Amino acid sequence: MFSFFKRFKKPADDAPLDTLLEESVETEEDEEISDAELEQQALEASAERVEEIEPVSVPAPAAPQATESKEYWQGHTQSQWSRGPETDQASEEILPPPEPDPVAKKSWLSRLRNGLSKTSNNLTGIFVSAKIDEDLYEELETALLMSDAGVDATEYLLESLHEKVRAERLTEAAQVKNALRELLIDLLRPLEKTLMLSRAQPLVMMIAGVNGVGKTTSIGKLAKHLQRFNQSVLLAAGDTFRAAAREQLTVWGERNNVTVIAQESGDAAAVIFDAVGAARARKIDVMMADTAGRLPTQLHLMEELHKVRRVIAKAMPDAPHEVLLVIDGNTGQNALAQVKAFDDALGLTGLIVTKLDGTAKGGMLAAIARQRPIPVYFIGVGEKVEDLQPFSAEEFADALLG
Repeated sequence: MFSFFKRFKKPADDAPLDTLLEESVETEEDEEISDAELEQQALEASAERVEEIEPVSVPAPAAPQATESKEYWQGHTQSQWSRGPETDQASEEILPPPEPDPVAKKSWLSRLRNGLSKTSNNLTGIFVSAKIDEDLYEELETALLMSDAGVDATEYLLESLHEKVRAERLTEAAQVKNALRELLIDLLRPLEKTLMLSRAQPLVMMIAGVNGVGKTTSIGKLAKHLQRFNQSVLLAAGDTFRAAAREQLTVWGERNNVTVIAQESGDAAAVIFDAVGAARARKIDVMMADTAGRLPTQLHLMEELHKVRRVIAKAMPDAPHEVLLVIDGNTGQNALAQVKAFDDALGLTGLIVTKLDGTAKGGMLAAIARQRPIPVYFIGVGEKVEDLQPFSAEEFADALLG
């Protein structure tokens, strides 16, 4: 609803699919299989895909309205858009994303404030009739630590606030509160980044995360967002281990009229390999691959994800173009540990933060900004499709200190 992307000129059609899959991933059931046997299993799975892997119940999306357009839309706020170069042909018109509905926008901000109300109440209560003294800073330190901001981010914010208060000679509690808001926005601003589309066809996105963070649900919501920008989407059910993961993704595919490439059992890498091939053959704009939930402490499972990433590169040399990690907003400092582990293993390009509608404290984004500033593309505050929206540093700071 309020999401914003950049659209760039798409490259020429990619080269044909590679005909040989050189490596695949080891399964959880048998970790002792040799690499040669793994490779043979992956080749056999790929060779049998015509019989075993079928698109799930929904027709392939229509071709995009403009495949060679030079026109793009970009912006850093949902209400400001700038138009790029004109198209070569009048027939290559691309519609801009819909303007945000003021009522819906207000509703979204209200849900975000409600989701972060616990932290907001702790922080804003400190400034009520407060004196600018050491007691104020001690209370603020406690509140920031309780919000999961972590020691590093807390020390940074307090030291910067001390300097700002002295430099600007602030004497009122409201002024100090506003100064903290500005510092928080500056800290979070590097996490605010636009997801660029049309860099490749298809744009391959690999989605990772631990079990229970809302990974598959986020894929379904993101698919709906992409369709609002005239993007055709294809999904790959690469989570072949979790019960009902395939069925859950299929339901989202049916809701959005999106094709899902799935297999009842077998190798996840083979499924994703075939999905990339199908997306290239059908000239799909975006292909999103779901993956099995992995605990970052289990190194052999993280290595399996890394192998899946290499298999994607076999299907398309420059893929995946985006590697996104879905994290639960309620996990606090554990979320930072997940970001570090998955980034080291996969090379993350972006984050999706979910479940900011419960007991989430929100301060962990400050910790991520200080220690591993990976862009936060989206945040989620509910179960509905419109509850997944682009991250805005200013809106997030206002929800914490508004």
